[in-house]
Amino acid sequence: MKFFIDTADVKEIREAAAMGLVDGVTTNPSLVAKSGRKFRDVLLEICDIVKGPVSAEVVTLKHDEMMKEARELSALRPNIVVKIPLIPEGLKAVRTCAEEGIKTNVTLCFSATQALLAAKAGANYISPFVGRLDDISTDGMQLIGEIVQIYDNYDFKTEVLVASVRHPMHCQQAALMGAHVMTAPYSVLMQLSKHPLTDIGLSKFLEDWKKVPQ
Repeated sequence: MKFFIDTADVKEIREAAAMGLVDGVTTNPSLVAKSGRKFRDVLLEICDIVKGPVSAEVVTLKHDEMMKEARELSALRPNIVVKIPLIPEGLKAVRTCAEEGIKTNVTLCFSATQALLAAKAGANYISPFVGRLDDISTDGMQLIGEIVQIYDNYDFKTEVLVASVRHPMHCQQAALMGAHVMTAPYSVLMQLSKHPLTDIGLSKFLEDWKKVPQ
């Protein structure tokens, strides 16, 4: 399973990349706003760090406007993937992007039928938001299993990109279900390496090392 980092913080991206944890990056308007920087500047710097897919989201809602943004974004760097919302106008834009060779990541997916539509439109990635479903007392990971099965049934090439990941168990379950990609904040990526027995064992080793004659 590929790991993407969900952030617009360049420092976090560099740190995670140094550990080999970044196959790609996902951003959105909210994350860029937190950075306090211009969108284009952030995007270009990220693409200089990460050679894998970098998702950049459109901020318009009509097909023609989305396509204008998509063409401009994809022209910045060859590894940019255009994030498009899962609405009818968005699906039209995904189809046009597929015809023009522009890679897309369809975002804000909350049902298996939405994911099916995105795959039929020609999306490269589908982003189901598991954490947001959990927030409304729905099993977000069940949706991942349903999408993976549907895509396998019909040999769709669209990759399942598990988004809105809140904790390590989301990552583990996604991997067991056969999801292609998981995108998570830096904090969650760091949690993946944590285990109390690792900390206890390391502390014991270091204490014992002090007893070894030097």
